[in-house]
Amino acid sequence: MAEASGSRQVVIVGGGLAGLFAARAMRQAPVQVTLLDRAEHHLFPPLLYQCATGILAEGKIAFPLRELLRKLRNVEFVLAEVTGIDAERRRVLARRPLGEQVEFGYDYLILAAGVRQSYFGHDEYAAFAPGMKTVEDALRIRRRIFGAFEMAESAGDPAERRRWLTFALVGAGPTGVELAGQVREVATKTLREEYRHINPEDARVLLFDGGQAPLAMFGPKLSAMAARDLTKLGVEMHMGSIVTEADLHGVQVKDHDGTVTRYEAGTILWTAGVQAPALAAEVAKATGAEQDRAGRLVVDKDLTIPGHPDILVTGDMMSLDRLPGVAEVAMQTGHYAGRKVTLESIGQTHDKLFKYRDLGSAAYISRGRAVVSTRKLHFGGFIGWVAWLFIHIGFLTGWRNRVGALFSWWYAFTRDLRRNRTFTIDDMPVRAFSEQAEAAASGRHAVRPASTHDG
Repeated sequence: MAEASGSRQVVIVGGGLAGLFAARAMRQAPVQVTLLDRAEHHLFPPLLYQCATGILAEGKIAFPLRELLRKLRNVEFVLAEVTGIDAERRRVLARRPLGEQVEFGYDYLILAAGVRQSYFGHDEYAAFAPGMKTVEDALRIRRRIFGAFEMAESAGDPAERRRWLTFALVGAGPTGVELAGQVREVATKTLREEYRHINPEDARVLLFDGGQAPLAMFGPKLSAMAARDLTKLGVEMHMGSIVTEADLHGVQVKDHDGTVTRYEAGTILWTAGVQAPALAAEVAKATGAEQDRAGRLVVDKDLTIPGHPDILVTGDMMSLDRLPGVAEVAMQTGHYAGRKVTLESIGQTHDKLFKYRDLGSAAYISRGRAVVSTRKLHFGGFIGWVAWLFIHIGFLTGWRNRVGALFSWWYAFTRDLRRNRTFTIDDMPVRAFSEQAEAAASGRHAVRPASTHDG
């Protein structure tokens, strides 16, 4: 990191929305900023499901961090994974891609490392039930979805064919609902005339959630609207159902009456629950910070860790007033943290506490159907869909991505064309499934976690 004489050193951990907004807020500050991330790109997570279902290419929702930061002359990007901190010495501990251990000193530390998928104590499910938090996850899910139709087409056994045409989704929040709707649209619109031995419209999409309704956080009116639209689309909703077991061939579910049912499914997708990354536990150990049930760091009203005014926590990694893990929270907390550091670096006192401005939430159901909830307005249907389009175009980073997304949506919504369906058979999980199934049947060893090439 290039250090200017006498300038304060700021380290940002994470190049997501919170980290990017923090860096931008310090562009005129007399500080030297080092942004650390293990990925070279900035990601817009709300549209990952569209990458996973072939509407958008990964390049439309991800943007190189170096390009985004090139005009911020006091910001340097370093590709490294942060493993911990030394709060007493004010050092960030990190590991470069080839394993080299490095340290970065700081006067201020802004944590914006996000969250990861939670399997509620069953991390072994990740091998066959991928979550959706990264570009790699979206591409893995794309292979699973489109690969399932290929496997069904080549299956000779009717039961095997039905299994491959069954998709089990766990979690009826925005991500689960959006993904469920898109899988049905892939089956009923995009692929409906492409196969000779199967009818893609026979694909079953099963949506499981322990709550009583999909999109419950949107309120009863919009939740009911979402349930109606999903049912019309052909999604089979199993509310009040908890997945108790998952394996290579399906899920076992217990409903609110205690009845246990087994569902055979060729594809399991997990969108239920999040938890803080391992870094949060390391920070808590180093600072004595409290963690909530999801492992997120509890902060004061100025986003600092109690007793450590030099460490600010932003975005999904932060626990404050039960704020949701949405893009607006990440952007606003990132900007606040950057502004706070800027003012203090020029000798001004920053006494203003963080106050979240809820600008609302939106969830895509299907073509021409979405729900939008703001402080005063709650609406859905076609108007909600149009509002959803404008909201997400505005949030995307860069005009190139915005224009590219508009063209991709035009083809997808008017001509049923999804131009980003490419996957290779080597990326399919079939071989790994076979090996793991044989191992499980013989009792040799447990299912191993998925590697980069398992997806």
